[in-house]
Amino acid sequence: MLFKNILCIFVEKLVGLITLKNIKVYAYHGCLVEEKKIGSDYRIDLTVTADLSASAASDQLADTVDYVHLNHIVKEEMAIRSKLLEHAAERILQRILKELPLVTEAVVDVSKINPPIGGNVEMVTISRQKKR
Repeated sequence: MLFKNILCIFVEKLVGLITLKNIKVYAYHGCLVEEKKIGSDYRIDLTVTADLSASAASDQLADTVDYVHLNHIVKEEMAIRSKLLEHAAERILQRILKELPLVTEAVVDVSKINPPIGGNVEMVTISRQKKR
């Protein structure tokens, strides 16, 4: 009986994922002097986990995680120069968890397109994950 009650509680919460794919920004991250001057193209992919049961029932934006807000956070944080992509990713994750209380977990991939690493490399990607 206890297992059935726990299962019912779990099923009542509609945990879901919200994913933003291929957010494109131009930014000035990197350790090289040239990167600071000329900048590069970046791709950001973001997935957040949240309890979406209230918004599924209410159909109200106030009851969910607004993906416009998520996109805004990514663009603002990518506009702040960092030497390392890991640092930019960490700032994005911290702001999401600070500003969006429904989010329980966030995963961000930050990719530098055509990185200046002396070879024919399409992109380099770092992934970071943070839980509440």
